Amino acid sequence: MRAHLTHTFGVDLRGVIDLLSHHLYRSPRVYLRELLQNAVDAITARAALGHDFTPSVHLEPAVDGGVLRITDNGIGLTEQEVHSLLATLGRTSKRDELGFVRTGLLGQFGVGLLSCFMVARRIRVISRSARGGAQVVWTAEASGDYRVETVAEPTIGIGTVLELEPGPDAAHWLDGDLVRALAREFGELLPVPVTVAGAPGDGRISRPALPWTPMPGETATEHRERLLDYCGQTLGFTPFDVLPLDVPAAGLTGAAFVLPAGTHPGVRQAHRVYLRRMLVGDGVEGLLPEWAYFVRCVVNTTALRPTASREALYEDETLLAVREALGKQLRDWVIRLGATEPARAGALLSAHQLGIKAMALTDDDLFRLVERWLPFETTEGVVSLRQFRRKYGTVLFTPDVDEFRQLAAVAEAQGLGLVNAGYAYDTDLMRRLVETDGRVAARRVLPSELLASLGAPDPEVEQELLAAVDRADAVLARHDCEPVLCDFDPISLPALLITDPELSREAETEQLRAEADPLWADLLGQLSGTTSGATHRLVLNCRNPLVRRIGTVGEDLARLAIESLYVHALLQSRRPLRPKDTAALNRSFLDLLDRAVHSES
Repeated sequence: MRAHLTHTFGVDLRGVIDLLSHHLYRSPRVYLRELLQNAVDAITARAALGHDFTPSVHLEPAVDGGVLRITDNGIGLTEQEVHSLLATLGRTSKRDELGFVRTGLLGQFGVGLLSCFMVARRIRVISRSARGGAQVVWTAEASGDYRVETVAEPTIGIGTVLELEPGPDAAHWLDGDLVRALAREFGELLPVPVTVAGAPGDGRISRPALPWTPMPGETATEHRERLLDYCGQTLGFTPFDVLPLDVPAAGLTGAAFVLPAGTHPGVRQAHRVYLRRMLVGDGVEGLLPEWAYFVRCVVNTTALRPTASREALYEDETLLAVREALGKQLRDWVIRLGATEPARAGALLSAHQLGIKAMALTDDDLFRLVERWLPFETTEGVVSLRQFRRKYGTVLFTPDVDEFRQLAAVAEAQGLGLVNAGYAYDTDLMRRLVETDGRVAARRVLPSELLASLGAPDPEVEQELLAAVDRADAVLARHDCEPVLCDFDPISLPALLITDPELSREAETEQLRAEADPLWADLLGQLSGTTSGATHRLVLNCRNPLVRRIGTVGEDLARLAIESLYVHALLQSRRPLRPKDTAALNRSFLDLLDRAVHSES
């Protein structure tokens, strides 16, 4: 029997570098974050040994195509650690002996140093361990080769010096201006002193305190103004308001900045997230609930987990809990704003209606705020639901914007109050209005109900217009419409187009059935009812002078006028024009123009 041999996987370093640069990291710029991260972790590890030292990280950008150098006085590496950690992909000192992630350290995946090969052709590490032993020099090539030397007479103190020699077309990544900019972006909140050669003043780019932490002696107003300025400098806008964030269970603190104007809910959330004060990314998603699309956050956390690229957050139970906790803090802030600053609450609701409406669907307190302050389009103008209820009691609404605009003038003339509930979440909010207060009546108004409420014409007037109605019936039949005579205000409105939604849906189903294959047509036949009669009603206002004159003109002109009234009413209702409607529009307009020209001549 043939013996089974055990083999070890080989690693193509060039292939791994290509994988990192094109699939794991979004840009070579993250190499500097990895260097800072390793340096800070080394300092953290040395502090854990109880050493008394002053932490420091110093960067020296490359000059004229030379090397970039970063020096830290962290724990350093022994010769054995150099072999086992630096030269093995995925091996890291930041896990315990069972492989679990050790807390307090930024890097966890053992691939950070390899990211340097995205910009360097050679990496040189000079290290002296705090645990003793000789100074070690590790030199690695992008080809995958490396060598290790020991130095009897140390040239550095405890810690590590790392040098990068630029790769082809990558020298600019190691130059002074770019290195300083990247170091400030990634490391400005790091808890250890980070200095960069050539930076202003003493070269320090890291802050001793988080921006949202109140400074000694700072008043609440001064603190708020400082945060507003920070938002402008960091996020690029002056916020509507700023509120502190704190989730102790996740070691999270920060600030939420409310966008000053409305934004589309489809715009992705882009939060600035720091992990133990190292920047994870400035476009991190998923930190807040989806409804909070109008808020941008800057936070620092110790418990959330980054992905392997450390440019996003790992979706786990901790992140879900943080998202829920932050959502509750935002919701409580909105409630407080409504109680203490009603005018500003109204401005907030007006600017960010969709997000607030979405919250109000499941939150009674927020719904009461929406009812009180959120403006709705009504026949009384733009008013809140509470103002509307005070006048009318029953809330009648239409679920379609165009339907509201079509019916509003007639409803107002009839003394009926109407609410436009045609925008996102509005119809659901009307249902919630009844659920939260059983004494309130809110229901949809069908166009047919409004038609039934219109007055009947005087018998004499109706008799005069019967001939016109007969002509209208023949003209409108090809548009699935039938004429109706009514007496209503405003008198300036000659005709009103009313559509029965149920009949329209059945008509569309019948049309699809006629055009479908037999099997699909049978299925549609089972789902649909039987459609009889027209789906539209052209309500002719017999009080309007133009409608009255139709009964006195010749048959051809009457037909043309009726079709013109139909198209005008269709445009007024803002419904989409079908091909035959467009043809009617062109035909009626051109015929009327032609008659006018001939009459004038």
